[in-house]
Amino acid sequence: MKMMHDLNHKVRAPKERVETMFDSISGSYDRLNLILSFGTDRRWRRRAIELMGRHIRPVKILDVATGTGDLAVAALRLGPERVTGIDISEKMLALGRDKIEHLGHSGKIELLKGDSEHIMYPDMTFDAAMSAFGVRNFEDTSAGLKEMHRVLRPGGMIMVLEFSRPARFPMKQLYGVYFTRVLPWIGRKISGDPGAYNYLPESVMSFPDNEGFLELLRSAGFINTAQKKMTGGIASIYYGFRQ
Repeated sequence: MKMMHDLNHKVRAPKERVETMFDSISGSYDRLNLILSFGTDRRWRRRAIELMGRHIRPVKILDVATGTGDLAVAALRLGPERVTGIDISEKMLALGRDKIEHLGHSGKIELLKGDSEHIMYPDMTFDAAMSAFGVRNFEDTSAGLKEMHRVLRPGGMIMVLEFSRPARFPMKQLYGVYFTRVLPWIGRKISGDPGAYNYLPESVMSFPDNEGFLELLRSAGFINTAQKKMTGGIASIYYGFRQ
């Protein structure tokens, strides 16, 4: 358990730094995601929502660290009554609200400022809780996962889409070069923020992925946990259920 504690707290940025950083890159965030992932991030989100749909038909969904709301929009294909997205970056949320209004989804999706480690909803409010590329930014990963567990109803599902580190040649080597050298350089050029896209590889490399993250899910109270690797292990869908 000490190893899991160490993994959880290694290179975790204070939430104030994360908020400031995402506010600063908000204007280029969606475009950078598209460029840096070669469009694959959209396919990953779609597959994550499809996986959720094989297990649950949620009425109320919580999207934690929603950013500009892409996962919340994708989740509408499951037919929920309401998707609520929370994030600490108000500038990201503002862009997300504009996007959702433009798409005509304002009646279905609500984006609010909120802290993943202190979710402002009562116990057992939601049927599903999800996050895409946001959990690794939690200041305290375990606390955030426990909060997601708390607000789920019995039988509710958690789904987390995150980067993971491939273990096999040549993907492992290509991944290392891209994340530590190419990605920060492109991010700096487009966003104009010299620190934000150095933080990204730091946060990915320090994140307890694969079995480490499944253990964190179990420690937070989730059962029947599983992982679905995608694109050679570059990203993974993690999921589990509240008993």
